[in-house]
Amino acid sequence: MRSLHRALTLSLLFSLALSLSAQTQTAARKASPKKSAHATTAAAKPTPEEAQKFIDNAEKQLSDLADKGQRADWVNENFITDDTDALATDANSENSAVTTKLALDAKKYDGVALPPVYQRKLYLLKLQLTLPTPSDPTLLHEENALKTDMQSTYGKGKYCPASKPGTCYDLTAMEKLMGESRDPDELKDLWIGWHKVSPPMRPKFARFVELANQGAREQGYADMGAMWRSGYDMQPDAFAADLDRLWNQVRPLYLSLHAYVRSQLIKNYGPSAVPADGPIPAHLLGNMWAQEWTQIYPIVKPANDTTGYNLDEILRDKKLDARGMVHYGENFFKSIGFAPLPGTFWERSLFTKPADRDVVCHASAWDVDNKEDVRLKMCIQIRGEDFVTVHHELGHNFYQLAYRNQPYFFKDSANDGVHEAIGDTIALSVTPEYLHKVGLLDTVPAADSDIPFLLKKALEKVAFLPFGLLIDQWRWKVYSGEIKPADYNKSWWELRRKYQGIAPPVERSEADFDPGAKFHVAANVPYMRYFLADIYQFQFHRALCKEAGFTGPLNRCSIYGNQAAGAKLRSMLVLGKSKPWQEAFMTMMGEDKADASAILDYFAPLKKWLDEQNAKNGVKVGW
Repeated sequence: MRSLHRALTLSLLFSLALSLSAQTQTAARKASPKKSAHATTAAAKPTPEEAQKFIDNAEKQLSDLADKGQRADWVNENFITDDTDALATDANSENSAVTTKLALDAKKYDGVALPPVYQRKLYLLKLQLTLPTPSDPTLLHEENALKTDMQSTYGKGKYCPASKPGTCYDLTAMEKLMGESRDPDELKDLWIGWHKVSPPMRPKFARFVELANQGAREQGYADMGAMWRSGYDMQPDAFAADLDRLWNQVRPLYLSLHAYVRSQLIKNYGPSAVPADGPIPAHLLGNMWAQEWTQIYPIVKPANDTTGYNLDEILRDKKLDARGMVHYGENFFKSIGFAPLPGTFWERSLFTKPADRDVVCHASAWDVDNKEDVRLKMCIQIRGEDFVTVHHELGHNFYQLAYRNQPYFFKDSANDGVHEAIGDTIALSVTPEYLHKVGLLDTVPAADSDIPFLLKKALEKVAFLPFGLLIDQWRWKVYSGEIKPADYNKSWWELRRKYQGIAPPVERSEADFDPGAKFHVAANVPYMRYFLADIYQFQFHRALCKEAGFTGPLNRCSIYGNQAAGAKLRSMLVLGKSKPWQEAFMTMMGEDKADASAILDYFAPLKKWLDEQNAKNGVKVGW
């Protein structure tokens, strides 16, 4: 997703930006004569007019810089050279430096009486920073050096097995092997090998936490975690409590899935490798972090594994090309009442990998000028996975177009989990019924094909939920001081056992630092957005299906062709970030809180089947 790409880019460049800001502030303090108490008091109370002028100027600056940065990034990712690297770095460094200074300057307008629209803009401006830093330039430099070092350590991580002299694996190669291998010894070796990358980060991370917390307190927050939780139009503690409510809603479904998967792993690997009533060893789930389990579907698939069709073959038989795939996605949105994509989208997007150069192929949706210059960048392959991904990415593009008339500060999703959820919501409508309506499927498969489909989907979506929750649960406890540096690894595995029912394949100690083996911890990227997106997408899907008058199984619903559902969707998208997310939800769904019961509705047939399988085979649920 493009918004995440922008966030990561800014994160990488904070070292330069914040150093510039701190140097400027230090120079100003040295150059300014000592003021009287009366003058200081007066300066501390800006007028509403001054505050509005500051916000207007900040919005104009950041809008212009965002346009410049997006264009530089587009060229860089499509023409990767040392020169375009430098151009993108320069553009984003300027953007980052200005953003940082403005976010810090915004503090002095706290408490000024402003119209609601300006109050919201000021609130959003102050939340532009994901990495608060101490005002002391020496500490600022130290914090950013630590972050850069940890991220670099992660990025350069490799594992060279002693059993294969001369062979070294990077993370991409190890992930592929983790998904394909069924040799438990090889899987354990790969897991241990990758987790050796993070122990050197441990003392650096502990110092990084100290400095980040100091920066957050200078910004007026209790700690770094409280600052992150403040970005959800709720009090930080209320937001944390709401996450527990959502998890408790969906936990029974996860427990049923966990028990079934564990029983199938026992059949495959034997009871000596997988305990019948304990947590699942982390290396056996097809993913380095056991965060989603789709790669082990061949091990856990039902006996009657039949989907009734092969979308890969259908697309190839139709002689469909990449542009044709995108037209299907555009037609989906047109069918629910959205205007066609602008002509520039078709002229400027990248749909296939060029033969003459390297490009960043990771699928992403771009909003280059914050107006109408939206683009898709994706090296499309003619396969079912990419067909669904196209619909997902265009969900971002149509969201961007929907809020294009909002002021710059509001040109974003209602919160950081919503943009991704919208793309996934559209992807949920790529059903057999939809494929039949658009002429890709001659007949709709019978209902007995739903269990294999739902099981695959659950291995992706349901299995991810506890992992999506615990990453930041652990960090928030670290930032608050509840988890001390001496207990980093112990507490990490306690949370993984509590939420996921996962255990390490070998004994771990405080000499290890397993949280750092996940990119988002090493790079200081907030993670709760992914948990929220997983919750929201099913809630959105249920609400839109209800608007469309659909009454069958939720997994069979597609809003294709229903303009009433499209109008409801558009009513939320046009708001962008102009309203708290609760109000945006109310506009589309008539609900003002997140509700995980929609996931239970979607997977209801699978939950019934899982419980039947577990009961029939005497499988214990839980650990």
